[in-house]
Amino acid sequence: MHMKLTRVAALALATAFGVTAQEAEDDTNRFTAERVFDLEFANDPQISPDGGTIVYVRQSMDRRTDSVRGDLWTIDVDSGAHRPLVAGGASVRTPRWSPDGSKLLYSTSANGKPELRVLYRDTGDSLSLAQFETGPSGAVWSPDGETIAFEMFVKGETPSFAVPLTPPEGAEWSEPVRVFDDITFRFDGAGYLDEGASQVFTLPVDGGSPRQITSGEVDYGQPTWLDADTLLVTGNPNEDRDLDPIEVDIFAVDLDDLELTRLTDRDGPDHSPAVSPNGERVAYLGYDDELKSWQQTRAYVMNADGSDARLLTGDFDREITNLVWRRDSRALYALVEDAGDMAVVEIEMDGSVERVVTGVGGTSIGRPYAGGGYSVSDTRRPVFAYTAVSPDTPAEIAVAGRNVEDRTLTALNDDLLPYLDMAPIEEIKVPSSHDGLEIEAWVALPPGFTADSSYPLILEIHGGPFAMYAPSFSAEIQRYAAEGYVTVYANPRGSSGYGEAFAQEIDLAYPGYDYDDLISVIDYLVENQYADPDRLFVTGGSGGGILTAWIVGKTDKFAAAASIKPVINWMTMALSADIAAFVKRHWIRAEPWEDPDAFLDRSPIMLIENVVTPTLVMVGEEDWRTPTWEAEQFYTALKLAGVDTALIRVPGSSHYIAGRPSRLVAKTDNIMGWFAKYDPAKQDDDSE
Repeated sequence: MHMKLTRVAALALATAFGVTAQEAEDDTNRFTAERVFDLEFANDPQISPDGGTIVYVRQSMDRRTDSVRGDLWTIDVDSGAHRPLVAGGASVRTPRWSPDGSKLLYSTSANGKPELRVLYRDTGDSLSLAQFETGPSGAVWSPDGETIAFEMFVKGETPSFAVPLTPPEGAEWSEPVRVFDDITFRFDGAGYLDEGASQVFTLPVDGGSPRQITSGEVDYGQPTWLDADTLLVTGNPNEDRDLDPIEVDIFAVDLDDLELTRLTDRDGPDHSPAVSPNGERVAYLGYDDELKSWQQTRAYVMNADGSDARLLTGDFDREITNLVWRRDSRALYALVEDAGDMAVVEIEMDGSVERVVTGVGGTSIGRPYAGGGYSVSDTRRPVFAYTAVSPDTPAEIAVAGRNVEDRTLTALNDDLLPYLDMAPIEEIKVPSSHDGLEIEAWVALPPGFTADSSYPLILEIHGGPFAMYAPSFSAEIQRYAAEGYVTVYANPRGSSGYGEAFAQEIDLAYPGYDYDDLISVIDYLVENQYADPDRLFVTGGSGGGILTAWIVGKTDKFAAAASIKPVINWMTMALSADIAAFVKRHWIRAEPWEDPDAFLDRSPIMLIENVVTPTLVMVGEEDWRTPTWEAEQFYTALKLAGVDTALIRVPGSSHYIAGRPSRLVAKTDNIMGWFAKYDPAKQDDDSE
């Protein structure tokens, strides 16, 4: 069995649709697995205060290190001249202009140590501000450009109940025991956590020793300059902070005596402060906590001293992120998800909202999640730099504004993608069989597609579950389509980007009627001859992995399934995941020892007796969001129930399995290898 599965995975490209390995190698027009390493994409565009220059992170796949690396490139807005700025060395990230545009701050590493550097625009010289044992993040310039504020982890005293013995000289004893006393003692992507907290620091722009501004056991972050003498920070010093993980407030820190003054104080998160250019007001994000699984983040504004706080976007039914003030302090810009699109909006002080830039996104390379960034110049007529979304290419840098020509400035993949047969993307909208709710979906079509009911189809389900897919480039979707699969991805109820009520349709009901939404999309495609009803397959990761496991417990219409990093048992997840307190408090809203049915009624493990669909299970070996034992429970249960299954563990991987190029390839190709094994058309070919 193991040898057979290995062969299927290794030859997935060549065998899935009846071509030889040599034919597959000679087919240079397909988006094959190797092409993943050729992709580039733009990220984190930062336009200079005068609107003349854009600096962005040009990200590419490093074949030698099997990683995504970043270099800094510049674009002259008027001429379009495109040049490297910091490239070829250590990977760089988070470029930020000084207030006068004369310098650029960015993060990198030197000899494996995290580093903050300042580059002087006039000479091109750069200065290392300091080297750190732990990575600084969230660095921001002071208004006068003389000081940097940032956050950084500070180790604390590890709890202990005994003094360990001292081993004899030269002895090789085991490592000492590790003691934990926090509810969150490990976190996805970080592993088991050291004792300590994130604190805020300041550092002169000419270099020197960082000065610690906050202290104690509380995590503080998001430093924002109120003025040259005051920082705003966010944190939760409340005694119950471990059990109320979303709670956070905004504080002002006097840099003379380091006294903290609380500016917000309500039951609900207040964060991401943005100070108006005139220093009179602070905009921020948050919501009143109603203990629901998803609550829409809105924009608020208050006076600089915390008085007169008011809701600004109460009439706008979309979640607000990435606040930036307009230079006249009379309006804000923000980024919103909106029914498959991401847009920059302008928010007036009366709460009115207008879209000013659309088509933002493209930075999610693996799956087609909505994701992108923007920045705006400090000019009377603002210029916007943003990552531009497209179904045909990863994110490019684009520019828009009243005094510039709206256009895309980069073509990072023009040496590759125009010469490949990329999958065209169609949008469909389907009423749910449950209640008629309109469900938006996109279909990637294989090259040469004709609607004749002969094609295999993959339903690819997003995670979250409070997230949004978009008609953006996706390496995974393109891989499936290149190998002949009609591939559909949808935003069922619970997805973000369609308003608060749409997202809260799955509150205390997940999985639930989102199942009906997805099946309605499949039925529509079969009825319209997009796919062979006997060649249907389903997969998804995280929240999509949960729904995949739920689907095979509800229907046998799929020939095979692949459940990636799922939750199978909400009780074990709520007692062991890195977001355990949030799951218990906001998603299930019950104690597992008092009301086990609240956890088990929505757990796919309870549907095992119904499953007949051959189901692959995959999980990262260092996944602490949906821990490995969730996938292993499903695998073992399927084995005990006599269902064809296999378990794939991804060594060294956290919840983000596709975080390295080779893992993205391994994920998609093993899924297709599994589907090929159970494809009726393929089985018929083998029998001949």
